Amino acid sequence: MLRQMAERSPGDPFVQYGLAMELRKRGDTDGAVAAFGDLAARHPGYVPGYLMFGNLLRELGRVAEAAEIYDRGIEAAGVAGDSHARGELQSARAELPQAEPS
Repeated sequence: MLRQMAERSPGDPFVQYGLAMELRKRGDTDGAVAAFGDLAARHPGYVPGYLMFGNLLRELGRVAEAAEIYDRGIEAAGVAGDSHARGELQSARAELPQAEPS
């Protein structure tokens, strides 16, 4: 049902976010990553998606991608004037493990 709503309402970031969260909850991590990626591409100013997307990528061990998403979210939160979200994203970014030198 959420998939159908998302297809019918591509201009509504909340529906896209809901779909991504539901896919994640159901354990469909590939689907959730795709849905969050679509959300970020279609609605780059929708700040809430960045924290959840980055957290999912971190949980999947995709640290470099998580860092990129957190950075994009920090920028979007700054543009939106959302200091609370910006702080949460900065904290999540700071908690990422550092990559091992090659």
